This record gives sequence, structure tokens and C-alpha cells, in this order.
Amino acid sequence: MPAPDMLTAAHSAQDRQLASEIVRFTRQSAKRYKRSRISWGTRFVDAYSWGLGIGVSLTIAASFVLALRNEIADRASTQKSIIGAQWLVLPEPLLWTSITFAALLAVNNLARKLGPVSTNGAESSWWLALPIDRRPMVLPPFIRKAAFTAAGSAVIYLPFSMVTAVDRAPLEHLLASLTFGAAGAIALVLAALQQLALLGPRWGTVTTAAALLACSVLPMFSSAPWATAVVTVAAVGLLAVVVPRAGQVRGTELARGGAVAGHAGASLFMMDANEVLRALGGNRKRIDGGRAARLYARPVRGPLAALIRADVVAFIRLNPPLLPSILWLASCVAILLVEGGLPEFAQLAVIVICGCATASGLGGVARKTALVPELDALLPLHPALVRTSRTLMPCLAMAVWMAMLCSLLALLGAANPALIGVGALAGVGMGAGTLRAATRTPPDWTAPPVETPFGPVPRAQLGSLMRGLDVTILAMVPLLVALYLGYVPMSVIAVQAAFSAGIFLLVILTRPKRS
Repeated sequence: MPAPDMLTAAHSAQDRQLASEIVRFTRQSAKRYKRSRISWGTRFVDAYSWGLGIGVSLTIAASFVLALRNEIADRASTQKSIIGAQWLVLPEPLLWTSITFAALLAVNNLARKLGPVSTNGAESSWWLALPIDRRPMVLPPFIRKAAFTAAGSAVIYLPFSMVTAVDRAPLEHLLASLTFGAAGAIALVLAALQQLALLGPRWGTVTTAAALLACSVLPMFSSAPWATAVVTVAAVGLLAVVVPRAGQVRGTELARGGAVAGHAGASLFMMDANEVLRALGGNRKRIDGGRAARLYARPVRGPLAALIRADVVAFIRLNPPLLPSILWLASCVAILLVEGGLPEFAQLAVIVICGCATASGLGGVARKTALVPELDALLPLHPALVRTSRTLMPCLAMAVWMAMLCSLLALLGAANPALIGVGALAGVGMGAGTLRAATRTPPDWTAPPVETPFGPVPRAQLGSLMRGLDVTILAMVPLLVALYLGYVPMSVIAVQAAFSAGIFLLVILTRPKRS
């Protein structure tokens, strides 16, 4: 009997019928099991709670979107911008198209990590070893993923269209959302094509980027329905290519995608952000050892120096590439140069989001070492010195990133050159926040939620989720004040130094709580 990965799609109708019956039996048995354990009363309470929460969230989001839409519609010029010299003006359509392109790339990258065609752990153990056609097993979940991706993308793009294009008619907003929804489905299907190895690694990346770039431009043509029709036809055509070949995905790839999706889904359900990042970043194939080889070969004196060198080497080898940090830096500058300008609070919010995202991306080593804290206890060093070593490289990297951002802001006239020093100091506190976030304890689900006018709120769980992010945002407060004022007084420099030093000492002197 051939190995499971050597099976092809050349199966008879009887094999397909057998595979369909196995899938039907398995899913009917699972449904009966779930129904036997859940009463109708529990279902009603769950449906009511979910409906109330979603309704309140949608109401708050809609009010925020409408308020931001009116704020942008009423602005007359860039006089309220935090920058004083707009020596380069980016057209609004170019910026919004770039954001759309980045969102489609994110959907495609996430789909490649999770596996658009995959099986969960039980299905991998039960189905993959059978010498039958896999298409009836993997095709229905793939179709559902494509449909959910298209629907979710359309729903998410609707408020974005309302905020960024206030002059569109309601029908044009709807067409733009449908166009982006179909483009999201295309991003998912292109990930499936790469999973099937129909596109090579390099050509697949180039083809995917070119196709998604074309799709990101089409929502701008919302006044004519032809753009929606073109993207929809392209999505259906690509689905027609993938559907007959869905059973040809290798078993190892099916199991890998299911394992990553299950890990990420369970971590997201348990509100464990560190585990989500570990799940999505655990399949990185390239590990750079060349840049750290010479540094690692040098002799050291003392355990602290050896630990610092080991952390530096691990940071160089294991951290993500420079491209995400550069893209977040470019996003901060681009949002300030857009034609017409955004409100001040929106510009400051973008800077905070980009800074937090960059700091989170630099905590890979801290998250890995936090998995086995017992190893740190074996080191012949004080725990504060161990945490200091873990924090040095994220602090240095964030100080450089913030200094570069503040240099660009100073060139644009946001403040005097002293802003560069304030940014570097803020980066130290933000880098320390990565270690605090990496050592956060899992949420305590034994703590009861707190009743609020919006319903029960899991305050203890949200507090655990915000650990690390709180000090990262706190470290940026003096910098944001300087940007709002338009200059850097000496009091802001002193407060920023005090904030960063206090956050650094808080992180290295506080023992992480153990679950």
C-alpha cells in the first residue's frame, strides 16, 4: 500500500463515496456528542450573551467610525497636523491603496501559516492514514474558510471605506466592500496554490504580490460595478483551480496547518497573547547564524558577560527580519504626509500602534526563554541581572527605532531636535515592556467577571492581557505630549527619563508571577 503522502487524486467514484461516508459519519457523531452535553437553556444563554456583546461592540464601533468620519470630512487643511513642514504630499488614494495592499498581504501570510487546506489533530490521526481520496475530507472546510474570509473582509472594509472616502455614496461603499471581500478570498486561495506547490517559493511570492497589488487598486473604482465583477470572477476562477486538487496537499502540510491553527485558536480563546505569537511564529525556517558566529566565538569573563553574549546572539539569530520594523516606521511617516491630513489624535494613535507593534515583534527571545523559567534559576546570577540581560537588546533596538522615527518627525517640523533624545529614552522603556509582556502569566479563569452596564467584563483576564502593553504605552506618554505641544521643554525630557528608568527598574526588579 502506498504511503499517505504518495496518494494522488486519481481515485475511483467508489473511493470518493467511501471518503464522503467516513466524513459524514465522523461529523454526525461529533454533532450528536455535542448536543448530548449542551442543553437548550445553555444554548439560549450563550446566544443571548454573544448577541448582546456583539451588538454593544458594533454600536460603539459604529459611533466611533461615524465620529471619525465627520471629523475627517470637516477638516479643511493640514493646520491641525502634528508636523509643521509637509515637504512631500502623498495622495490619499495612494495611502489607502497601500493600506489595502498590506491588509491583503497579511491575510495571505496568515493563511499560509494556518494552512488554508488543513486537518485538525483528530482528523489527522483518523483520516490521513486511510488510502482514499482526501478531497471530501478537506474540501468543505476550505470552502467555508474562503466564504468566511470573504464575508469578514467585506465587513471589516466597510467602516474603513466610510472613514477614508467620505464622498462616496452608500452603494459605492457597498461595492468597495464586496470588492475587498472577493480580494480577501483571492489572498486565501493564492495561499492554497502555494500549499499545493503549484507555484514555486520565489515565483509564488512574486505572483501573489502582483495579484494582490492589482486587487488592492480595484476598491478605488467603486463607482462602477465592473471592478467587483472582475475580482469576483478571478476568485471563482482560482477556486476552480484549487477545488479539484484539494486532495493533493501533502499529509505533513495538512497536519502542520491544523496544528498551528489549533494552537493559535486555543490560545486566542484563552486570551494568551504570548501563545498566539508562539503559534504563528513557530514555523520559521530561516535562522540566521552567520551574523552571530564571530561574536559567539569570542571569549568572555564571568557569567554575566556570557549571558549577555548569549542573549545578543539569540536576538540576532531568532528575531524577525528588519522588514516589519521598516514598514511600521514608513507607516508612521506616511500617515503624516497624506494629502489633507488626519486629525491630531488619529496621527498620535497611529504612532502608538506602530510603536507597540514594533516592540512586540522584538520580544521573540524573551518569549522563548520564558517557557522554561527554571533554567534561569540555575544560573549563578541574581534574577535581576538575568532579567537585565534579557532586556538589553530589545531596549537597544527600540531606542534605535524610536530615534529614527523622531529624527524623521523632527525633519518634518514636529518639534525641535531634542525630540530625538526623547524618542531614544522612550525606546528604552518600550523595550523593557517586551520582557514584561513575555513573562505575563496566563489569564486566571477562576476569577469571576465584573458586572458593568455593558455586561460582564473579565477584568482579571484583561489585566493579564494588558501586562507589558501598559508600560509600553506609558513610556510613550511624554513623547506624545512633546509632539502635541510642537516643541520639547526640559520638563518633558526629565519626565521621559524618569518614566523610562522607572519602567526599566520595575521590569528587572519585579519577579514574574507564576501560575
